[in-house]
Amino acid sequence: MTTRTRVAALAMLLAVQAAPGASGALAADNADASLHAYAQQCTDEIGEIPAFDCNAGTDVPITVNGRVPARYAAHMTCDRPALLPYDAPTSGQCTPYSKILDLSHGDTQISAFCRRKQIRANRSPYYDEVDIVLHHAGNGKTCWFHAEKGGTAGMNAARVPPPNETMPPPGHPSAAEFWWKPAATATKRCVSCHDASPVMYSPWIGQVWNKVPTDPWGKYVNLGADFASWTSHAISTPGNTCIGCHRIGDQNSCKIYVPLAAGMLPPPKGSNARASRYPLTHWMPIDNNKSLYEWNAANAKSVSDLLECCSARGKNDPKCSFTPAAQAAQAVK
Repeated sequence: MTTRTRVAALAMLLAVQAAPGASGALAADNADASLHAYAQQCTDEIGEIPAFDCNAGTDVPITVNGRVPARYAAHMTCDRPALLPYDAPTSGQCTPYSKILDLSHGDTQISAFCRRKQIRANRSPYYDEVDIVLHHAGNGKTCWFHAEKGGTAGMNAARVPPPNETMPPPGHPSAAEFWWKPAATATKRCVSCHDASPVMYSPWIGQVWNKVPTDPWGKYVNLGADFASWTSHAISTPGNTCIGCHRIGDQNSCKIYVPLAAGMLPPPKGSNARASRYPLTHWMPIDNNKSLYEWNAANAKSVSDLLECCSARGKNDPKCSFTPAAQAAQAVK
């Protein structure tokens, strides 16, 4: 074997050995680039997200029989548990001290949510999940950012970085370290529940609804190639009382939230006896002060009509109207 051949063979061997690491580094760089590109597009077309401290938010209350308990325990029950299931290992859907922040400015609506799934001290900087819904009330464009690590340790959210930030202050995580990549966030299928507008109401988050920026009738379209399949249709029927304040989407609103809000499904896991009886079982409309008889007289037919539209028969039912208004894809240029 000549010297030239040996050098060529050695170079090939080194290239093969280095390829996995190089490929991994390239993949990581591409993933970081995809987050930054998406975040920058969202910033350019919707608005700037500031850095924030989760502890600056407003607590979502956890009460038992209308009162804040003296202490919290893992897997306790409460009046208004979180609707989102908390998979093990967590402290359950009545875990206290989740926080909401409204970071909106102008037409740029920014709802930031810091979720606790483990019982910790109220002022602990550690949270188990951080989410941002970024929405423009004028053009309807919407972006989604999600962060969680799993396990029980949580993540330090004393300074949550703007998703498009390229260089954090010393000692703080970068955007690429903190936030999931767009393709990973897209697997969460947030629109399956947020099928009528960017934010959705529940009895749990409804306790701090004044801290949530809302746009119930506005345009709604998701930016980014990873979110292109996030579409839904709004359902309506003539004279329906359930669509007086907001749209009804055709995904989990049909499967879960319309019947749940009408007391037709078992209450969510973590519900106590108070949460399991009227009026807390019927949480739409949100200012419900009617007797059960009055509620049924006002709303039962509207609920039944919507659920009929949600069924396989509904597509051919002349009373059912389905429009892409919830996503407003044709309206956003």
